[in-house]
Amino acid sequence: MAKWTPRHEAPEPLEGPIVATITGGTILWFALFLVQVPFYGWFDDRDLTWWVWTCLAGGGLGLIGIWYVRGRDAAIRRARAAEDGGPPAREPDPSSPAS
Repeated sequence: MAKWTPRHEAPEPLEGPIVATITGGTILWFALFLVQVPFYGWFDDRDLTWWVWTCLAGGGLGLIGIWYVRGRDAAIRRARAAEDGGPPAREPDPSSPAS
């Protein structure tokens, strides 16, 4: 087993606009699906309908991905707030009556 032991530490995960990236990819998959639907007969004649259904599956999985990364970002924010000593104080709402 020694030859499979990593010789260096794993790199830190990349951070960036993850929600925007997943949302853009999901929109792209749905757009590709909608572009291919009018040509379904052409795909069917050539036994390539899997292209159409792959785009639909990519869009559906992208919706799950959006839900997942939004929850992940919220959990990261909560963890950072807990490390900093709690959630930031909210400013009072100016439209509410004074107590």
